[in-house]
Amino acid sequence: MRHCLNGCTGLIPDDGSHTGQVGCRGGPAHSPQACPTCQGEDRILFRVDSKQMNLLAVLEVRTDGNESWGGLLRFRKGRRWSLIFGLIIMTLVMASYMLSGARQELLIPSPFHYGGFPSNPGLTDTENPGDTKEHAHQPSVSNVSYVKDYPSIKLIIDSITARIEFTPRQLPDLEDLRKQEGHMFSVIPSKFLPNSKSPCWYEEFSGRNTTDPYLTNSYVLYSKRFRSTFDALRKAFWGHLSHADGKHFRLRCLPHFYIIGQPKCGTTDLYDRLRLHPEVKFSAIKEPHWWTRKRFGIVRLRDGLRDRYPVEDYLDLFDLAAHQIHQGLQASAAQERNKMNDIIVGEASASTMWDNNAWTFFYDNSTAGEPPFLTQDFIHAFQPNAKLIVMLRDPVERLYSDYLYFASSNKSADDFHEKVTEALQLFENCMLDYSLRACVYNNTLNNAMPPSRPCLPWAVVFPRPWFAVCWAPAPRLLCYLSSLPCPGTREVRLQVGLYAVYLLDWLTVFSKDQFLILRLEDHASNVKYTMHKVFRFLNLGPLSEKQEALLTKSPASNVRRPEDRSLGPMWPVTHKILQDFYGPFNARLARVLADEAFAWKTP
Repeated sequence: MRHCLNGCTGLIPDDGSHTGQVGCRGGPAHSPQACPTCQGEDRILFRVDSKQMNLLAVLEVRTDGNESWGGLLRFRKGRRWSLIFGLIIMTLVMASYMLSGARQELLIPSPFHYGGFPSNPGLTDTENPGDTKEHAHQPSVSNVSYVKDYPSIKLIIDSITARIEFTPRQLPDLEDLRKQEGHMFSVIPSKFLPNSKSPCWYEEFSGRNTTDPYLTNSYVLYSKRFRSTFDALRKAFWGHLSHADGKHFRLRCLPHFYIIGQPKCGTTDLYDRLRLHPEVKFSAIKEPHWWTRKRFGIVRLRDGLRDRYPVEDYLDLFDLAAHQIHQGLQASAAQERNKMNDIIVGEASASTMWDNNAWTFFYDNSTAGEPPFLTQDFIHAFQPNAKLIVMLRDPVERLYSDYLYFASSNKSADDFHEKVTEALQLFENCMLDYSLRACVYNNTLNNAMPPSRPCLPWAVVFPRPWFAVCWAPAPRLLCYLSSLPCPGTREVRLQVGLYAVYLLDWLTVFSKDQFLILRLEDHASNVKYTMHKVFRFLNLGPLSEKQEALLTKSPASNVRRPEDRSLGPMWPVTHKILQDFYGPFNARLARVLADEAFAWKTP
């Protein structure tokens, strides 16, 4: 089997079809025309036991039945030598890493290099924006170097800004949506119970009293954390069925409202406080990510596609709320048949507003690189009256918080800066050829950016029934080029902070009065005011003094970890670069919402 890597220097085997040589860009290389095996592309190939193999590819070993780890020693001779060679390479690269220090690049330089941009912090950054304070700092030598390079980065931002154009999107027909998600349309009805605030309906259950209704639920199968929750639902399931004419019926519900975004903007804190209200019931899992990921079989993009989670698995998450609504409906049936049930169901996946990464895998009828269907198209098809809550924060601070939260190693203000400059370059390259919407929804931009710091040599992945070793700490050469990103590395997600683009697309299908747009900065400074605003938006009843005190005085949820706080804020020059980048998008958002606070202008 031949493994080829594009865009790299290549070692070509001496087998008659090539002369033994090293081909490099800008140096001596074999001619593409004279190289039928590579077909004009650079490859990394070598021969073991008369077979071509990828020189530095990820090694994969088949495990059979109940073989022990000792089975690894029974490799064929060629594979054993490949393993030894890989260990030698790994050792050499590790040595270079330790000798050169964390601030030095490894053997392979970054393909996006703008020079160093380190600087000392000028702001004390915390998860709570209300605690932000200025303090003096002494400029370093590297800070001077970064400031000198700022004009070149500003040219990239100016190039992006000049190409910003907010164009209306073409909405898909309902029939097109049905063709894409036929099963979903066959399960969810077009009309719901009139005496329930939440969109609910009764569905026939054909199983027996010994049937496990959650036996095949993908959320249970793929996550041990949720099994105890489903165990409780399983025990109470039969007692919450409705029986008529010898048939059994279960109540199914969809959310009445969605907290749709954005990540690292306080959605967890809002969720934790809101679920304390007795009339609010959330899904069994805080963030199911079903509309954006699980219904496509995506858990993490780097893990590839799994089996798609059917809509029934998603509906199972609301069974606890459905049980309580069912009890209320049964109780009111004997008294006031038309009495409205006050319980409302909510869902809080922070990916709902922005994450449409899966479209490139499933939708092939795009227009100019833009997704033909977005998440909101499907939600609106079933729930045109859904209520939507959005929590936002200064996108500059959101990006740094996102980076600190998701990156697991080698985090620093310097590393963050380098990732920002690389991401800006990728975004500009996209904008040169495609529309703003195409680039914002282009997941390949994030996947294309290599990690700018080496990961530690522990990256072992065990997808069944194979295991593969990701040779680190040279992720650019060994993981990135082989399309297997090293664990512990994370790009910066510039696009998530382009709130105006996402909101304008949502406003093409939902009306403005169906949205409640909040700022984390306001929530942090006055929790009580924010929560009362949410209660009014959802038409919730008043709370007792004790409930009010518990809801408003609880400590903030999901705050920045102490080890991340110790890293300090981003460099001032990074902050300035991101302000320049997000500025035009914030200005448009402020105009759409008629509120200058959403421009996040700093004095």
